Amino acid sequence: MKSILGISAFYHDSAATIIVDGKIVAAAQEERFTRIKHDKNYPFNAIEFVLKYSKLKLSEVDHIIFFEKPFLKFERLLETYVAFAPRGFKSFCKAMPIWLSEKLFQKNLLFNRLREHDKNFNDKNRIMFSDHHLSHAASAFFPSPFNQAVVLTADGVGEWATTTVAVAKDNKVEIKKEIHFPHSLGLLYSAFTYYTGFKVNSGEYKLMGLAPYGKPIFKEKILNHLIDVKDDGTFNLNQEYFNYATGLTMTNEKFDALFENPARRPDKENLTQFHMDIASSIQEVTEEIMIKLVSSIAKDYNIKNLCLAGGVALNCVANGKLLEKKIFDKIWIQPAAGDAGGSLGAGLALWHNELDQPRIVNPNDDMDGSYLGPEYKDEQIRTILDEIGAEYEFIKEDEIIYRTAEDLSKGFAVGWFQGRMEFGPRALGARSILGDPRSSSMQKNLNLKVKYRESFRPFAPSVLREDVSEWFNLNIDSPYMLLVSNVNQKKCISMTDEQNNLFGIDKLNIKRSEIPAVTHVDYSARIQTVHKNTNSKYYDLIKRFKEITGCPVLVNTSFNVRGEPIVNTPQDAFNCFMGTELDTLVIGNFYLDKKKQNENLKKDYSKEFELD
Repeated sequence: MKSILGISAFYHDSAATIIVDGKIVAAAQEERFTRIKHDKNYPFNAIEFVLKYSKLKLSEVDHIIFFEKPFLKFERLLETYVAFAPRGFKSFCKAMPIWLSEKLFQKNLLFNRLREHDKNFNDKNRIMFSDHHLSHAASAFFPSPFNQAVVLTADGVGEWATTTVAVAKDNKVEIKKEIHFPHSLGLLYSAFTYYTGFKVNSGEYKLMGLAPYGKPIFKEKILNHLIDVKDDGTFNLNQEYFNYATGLTMTNEKFDALFENPARRPDKENLTQFHMDIASSIQEVTEEIMIKLVSSIAKDYNIKNLCLAGGVALNCVANGKLLEKKIFDKIWIQPAAGDAGGSLGAGLALWHNELDQPRIVNPNDDMDGSYLGPEYKDEQIRTILDEIGAEYEFIKEDEIIYRTAEDLSKGFAVGWFQGRMEFGPRALGARSILGDPRSSSMQKNLNLKVKYRESFRPFAPSVLREDVSEWFNLNIDSPYMLLVSNVNQKKCISMTDEQNNLFGIDKLNIKRSEIPAVTHVDYSARIQTVHKNTNSKYYDLIKRFKEITGCPVLVNTSFNVRGEPIVNTPQDAFNCFMGTELDTLVIGNFYLDKKKQNENLKKDYSKEFELD
């Protein structure tokens, strides 16, 4: 038996993965344990979990690999500061002490931290380093259902690369083309995230969700001034408008002047139609660039399959547009496409690329539905609930599915905590808040009373795989909620001329389909297809809901409030349950009714976590 521990850390979304004989055994993000969103610190708790789950001591692990190469990153930092000097001196002075004391000598840092897990671990030579974009590419190809594919990775920046094309076959991934920093599609999108008042490396999905409320009236201005896009999708960013290479902000005064407004201050300014139009414009530019890149790749390589990774691959709207274009026969996207997935990819790259181990292709994929995190048995759940002082019923599985489906059909908001926690940013029916998609008020109520977040944010539908084409313009697997498609026209409600002329948030309250709670203002939906073989309990719940209502769809959003990581433990779930207006909580086979809980256990979650 050969084992590999993969680690990503120190930038954002720290995580750990254990691979045993080429199989992904366990993976988790540090934020779920520390309750710090996008936690970037050394993933002590995540490593403890994956070791415990795999029943390995650290001293028994054969290889440990970090997801990128610190020396190359330091080289890029130095060369950038020299190239832009004297701009960025303040940023340089802030970064250097951290690099010189910690990051540059990361092997020593990692060795010392790793010994905290096991004092018998004494072999520094077991620690290795992968290339950042190779880690991403490996995370996308090796678990995919393909024996051959082209892999496109697009993110902010790794060591130098921001966009790469790799060719992958059998047990090898080879990077063929690169675009280098400071030219970055991910950083361009993050610059607009910053400009509209959302947090970088956190709020990009908000920008994507805001886009359908606006019109792309600034698209040409972006293409004429900020980015030069070639016919093949390669690009250059005009650094006169950006600060990210040298400063502590993403944009500058020239950027503000171009759009005739300063960056939004979220604590003092509300979102306006201007911000919605900005969001729409950069979203359309991103989609256009991705389509050009993918079209060019398809011409360069006679390969029918495409894999996507990197933070930009989480832009499910752009992914949906790529699917529509049918440039490749099949597309597979790593569900932990961001830096967390780098821990997984680094391990797989070592196993296959370096150790030359054979690969067996799984026709479904090797991610096991992305259910790779901790799980809790009934006896553990009972002990925790008793210690809290919770009131609960223990119910047989068939009955708990029946009762939960009945609650959902009555319009209840349900906390659903089952099996192993998801790896990656999406809740996929293991740590989810569920609701009735037929309700016209469900989206608004969940946003404002449960999630404590902006009312414009859309919710995703979970739909039985066999029913997806009846309800949406999609007829392929989408298990990881990474593809956007429109609601089937047969289920849509046409808007009047007056309704079509509404702008911005005014569109929100218009019922536009039979499932309004998951239908965005442009009739789109971020779809999760649910499969019996990967999550049988969640599948059975939706099936039972369909038997009651005729609708094989549920609202699925992550089990957390705004700014909080997705819940990890039964304690986390109960806290969120008692701090929000959730009606019921189902943990394993334990059923909790809000009305029966001790009033003294209530919490105020509306301001519990820092806004993201």
